[in-house]
Amino acid sequence: MTESRLRSFVALADAGSVREAARRLYVTESAVSSAVTALARELDVPLVRREGRGLALTPAGTVYAAYARQVLGLLEQGRAAARGAADPARGTLRLAAVTTAADQVLPELLASFRTRRPGVELALEVGPRRQVWASLAAHRADLVLAGRPPAGLAATVLARRPNDLVVVGAPPLAAAFALDTTPWVMREPGSGTGAAAEAYLAERDVAPPRLVLGSNGAVIAGAAAGLGVALVSRDAVRDRLAAGLLAEIAAPGTPLHRPWHAVAGSAPTPTTLLFVAHLLDAPGWTAGGAPGAGVSGGEGGQDEGERDEPRREQHEGDGLAAVDGEL
Repeated sequence: MTESRLRSFVALADAGSVREAARRLYVTESAVSSAVTALARELDVPLVRREGRGLALTPAGTVYAAYARQVLGLLEQGRAAARGAADPARGTLRLAAVTTAADQVLPELLASFRTRRPGVELALEVGPRRQVWASLAAHRADLVLAGRPPAGLAATVLARRPNDLVVVGAPPLAAAFALDTTPWVMREPGSGTGAAAEAYLAERDVAPPRLVLGSNGAVIAGAAAGLGVALVSRDAVRDRLAAGLLAEIAAPGTPLHRPWHAVAGSAPTPTTLLFVAHLLDAPGWTAGGAPGAGVSGGEGGQDEGERDEPRREQHEGDGLAAVDGEL
């Protein structure tokens, strides 16, 4: 059960075909097929089955793929921890951030950190909240920047930074704002701010017209253009508010307090702690708990001011749809 066999199997599960898995791994299709076949023989269970003209994971394959991802993630984390233990300033840091945090919080932090610690190898994954928390759970990320971590996640909140969500709109629309009739522009399902906006409207039992846009920047631009009002981070629109392109609306129950969290696994690497120390030097960040403390209990690890935040979805195992190619 070698690392290369595990990588071939996970690549097949993620890519959806032998051909694409081979392309991603820079190996031949026969190498991927041989590796997965050998792995199935060693486990003595079938990992894939034919489905029409393609392949799909068996139930055993679906279960094993989740474990294989964690094993590979632990191996990468172990390498990063070993390098960091030898010299944290020359270690590896794998960051994962939700899109809004990547847009608003990370650019200046990463630029100043790279200037201060040029020997650290940085990798950044940007995606919706479900993706980044799944990466942390599978040991594919050393540190996540996002909202509150989901209940039950074996993780440590290392730092927090205030973040207020406010309702904004173009000045003419803001002046005529009515909670139940004014159109809203919002993020797609799976987005944290999109979920917060949906929950906000549902709690007030209103259903105004909605226009779903695919990015935080598009939502802000749409609000400035008068397409509707939006629930966004005040930090993201500070310049537009100052310039008069947007106006903050005194909507009932706002602002919503949704602090940013810097969250690591239960055993943060030395290089991760080096970045967190840099982060705590930045304005607004405060320490969020000692390593090993884990995510707080109670109401799903909620912080004060987050009681109305919708529960985050738990990560589900990844399946494999019918694909082309053969083993």
